[in-house]
Amino acid sequence: MAKPKYSRVLLKISGEALMGEASYGIDNEVINSIADQIKGVAELGVEIAIVIGGGNFWRGVPASANGMDRTTADYIGMLATIMNALGLQNALEKKGVWTRVQTSISMQEVAEPFIRRKAVRHLEKKRVVIFAGGTGNPYFTTDTAAALRALEIDAEIIFKATKVDGVYDKDPLKDPNAKKYDTLSYLDVLQNNLRVMDSTATSLCMENNLPIVVFDIAKPGNIKGVIMGKKIGTIVMKG
Repeated sequence: MAKPKYSRVLLKISGEALMGEASYGIDNEVINSIADQIKGVAELGVEIAIVIGGGNFWRGVPASANGMDRTTADYIGMLATIMNALGLQNALEKKGVWTRVQTSISMQEVAEPFIRRKAVRHLEKKRVVIFAGGTGNPYFTTDTAAALRALEIDAEIIFKATKVDGVYDKDPLKDPNAKKYDTLSYLDVLQNNLRVMDSTATSLCMENNLPIVVFDIAKPGNIKGVIMGKKIGTIVMKG
């Protein structure tokens, strides 16, 4: 049996990926499908940390553009990520996967505070760790939180799970002639504003040579596939 290519990974899941075909909230079938995929990888012995977004409930930047104070809007978004984390934890534990949620905002009744050494210990015990609340600071996205947490726990790679099957030069949902990239350098992403992750997250990965793979989470088996080292999606790495 083939062995996984990676032993410790960080999976970044967008909040929108949890919606399925709905326009809001969490689709039960979708979150259970994601949990099944994560369980399959955890059973291979891979240590999995997850950072989850909140865009299926709230998006801070549009709210700010409509007149809300940006700091307030971003804190509401952080709370949305915690709701998603608890939902995913529930789905995983119903399938027998031991899971811990750690938040960057103190919320001790529902989750642990983020403590790096404790998170690493959970991973060593083969528990899935979900990091919620972003970085705990306004003006930083969950992409930046993913890059930061991945470096803090010594993850080998970031897998960014989205609703598209990689990175394109144009929006593939709007332009049928959009070109998909198999490989990109960090500088390609930054210079061409390809929106793989935000520029802060991309720069952080570039400075620390942390690769990023962008792939479609909706296709069953993709999470296992990328962790086994299959060529799925787009990889961003040192040029």
